[in-house]
Amino acid sequence: MKNNKSTFFYGIVIVIMGTLGIWASIPGQTMGVSTFTDPVKDALGLTRNQFSWAYTIGTILSSFLLGYAGKWFDKYGARRVAFGAAMGLSVALFLSSKSAVISNSLQGSEATWIVPFAVILFCFFLLRFTGQGILTMASRNMIMLWFDQYRGRVNAISAVAVSLGFSISPLWINMLIEHGGWQQAWSNMSILLFIMAILIAIFYRDSPESMGLKPDGNWLKKNNTNAANKLTVDFTKREALKTRAFWVYSLMLSFNGYFITGLTFHIVSIFKSAGLTKVEALSIFVPISILSVVTSIIFNALSDVIKLKKLLFLMIIAGIVTSVGVGILNTSLGYYMLVLGAGLMGGVFAVLTAVTWPRFYGRKHLGAISGVYMQMIVFSSALGPLLFSYSFKLFNTYSVIALLGLVALGVLLFAARKADNPQ
Repeated sequence: MKNNKSTFFYGIVIVIMGTLGIWASIPGQTMGVSTFTDPVKDALGLTRNQFSWAYTIGTILSSFLLGYAGKWFDKYGARRVAFGAAMGLSVALFLSSKSAVISNSLQGSEATWIVPFAVILFCFFLLRFTGQGILTMASRNMIMLWFDQYRGRVNAISAVAVSLGFSISPLWINMLIEHGGWQQAWSNMSILLFIMAILIAIFYRDSPESMGLKPDGNWLKKNNTNAANKLTVDFTKREALKTRAFWVYSLMLSFNGYFITGLTFHIVSIFKSAGLTKVEALSIFVPISILSVVTSIIFNALSDVIKLKKLLFLMIIAGIVTSVGVGILNTSLGYYMLVLGAGLMGGVFAVLTAVTWPRFYGRKHLGAISGVYMQMIVFSSALGPLLFSYSFKLFNTYSVIALLGLVALGVLLFAARKADNPQ
């Protein structure tokens, strides 16, 4: 592998395996959990708000530890961190499948909601920390470390596969639940994650340098050599946190996490309140993902040659369209605005969440820096289900919380004017 003139570049394997690793995080992502909401809360005897609180607290607790996960990535590398995350997610899924049994065994003579609440809260903490947090971060960062000049184009390939996998996941998870029940569905996914952990141990590699290679390998043309060797300042985490770009980009990515998590977690209820069916609710992810894929392909490829700030503005505008769409979902216009806005926002998210950090802040401290923004995304995603739930409880509609998001987006739109690349 140390022969750089070889026609085979191990980065190809990295892209495939890193993408599989992100796929494997689906059970810990919102779309992987949301399909279980109704059957699990009913089995545990919890209300929708209690279930949302458990999800929120578990996710917030997991976000507090993600800063350490970023440091682990820098210290121990992608392979060991991702392996530990996959094994942890496998255990979390197994415990989740037994949550009702565990809850019943811990109940005293007088059953209360506290025991099942605590059990599912702990399960959510493990699911979110290992799945949405560590496994996603380690797999995505590994791909980014293996490429430089081709980073955007490679991310386009990975992002397309990820978008397709994520978009159909609610449908096949719902099929698993309907055929074997929610306990068996989680149990089956636990086995798949154990297999994925073994594959990670075999195929993941921390960096091209660990194999005697360079980023992009033999893909670089001779006339691009100077570009590949250009000086990039490696920011420390503290230095990165002092830049406006870090906060504006992180907050916009966090808004995406917050809003899409709230939307996805309550998708069936949101559509029902707008007079639409469960099938229509779950099926909306298909057109959203198609648009997201197209957007991701185009802008990932363009990200190698254009300023990322233009994509940031596009993402903010897409967020505005999405918010208005949910606010008027009971109209046909609202449905199409939701598809358009969420599709564009998801496509640009796939670009900015991967390409921004190594381009703006270098590769040396990528884990520590990305760990902070992942903390923000996971923390904000924890608030989504809860705030959406209370919007419906207090106002009997999800439109209020959806339209309130326009205030935050307006502030970000103003702040983004000077969110320039610190390089």
